[in-house]
Amino acid sequence: MKADLRKAIVRKLKRQELIVKQQRDVLLTQYLLESSVYQHARTVATYLSLPHEFDTRLFIEQAQADGKRVLTPKTYPEGRMVFVDYDPNDLELTAFGVWEPRSERVVEKAHIDLIHVPGVAFNKSGYRIGYGGGYYDRYLADFKGVTVSTIYPCQLADFQPDGYDIPVQEVLICE
Repeated sequence: MKADLRKAIVRKLKRQELIVKQQRDVLLTQYLLESSVYQHARTVATYLSLPHEFDTRLFIEQAQADGKRVLTPKTYPEGRMVFVDYDPNDLELTAFGVWEPRSERVVEKAHIDLIHVPGVAFNKSGYRIGYGGGYYDRYLADFKGVTVSTIYPCQLADFQPDGYDIPVQEVLICE
């Protein structure tokens, strides 16, 4: 069920008209930057997006301009993930086609105020279906800060979460 839903939504994401996607990215970035969770955060973690996902570049640039500390994920075998300081000059392309930091300097969870969480599908309660690795569910299981996601309308879906799924606290959606 989740695998089929994941495939169907990824197909829809990849078929979005580029101009519509770009307009939605600008809107979602604005929603995120104007949110109180962002305004109150000093350290924000986000992801380096794939071409069909919400484009995080504008958000990262503005967060840095706002004086925020920006972190991005680094993954390891067995589903382990950490966050490190974002440095555009210290990235490498992983086997999954995702850019990740080379740095091993981990920032402790307690120092992260806000995590901008990626995903493929989201239900109305904030539960998400990712790409199937479980990295974020494991990381968020004992995270005490705030979580937010930015999604396109085609990512809203009706599904039942599994027992280990961790919902994001706020989902920003654009039409």
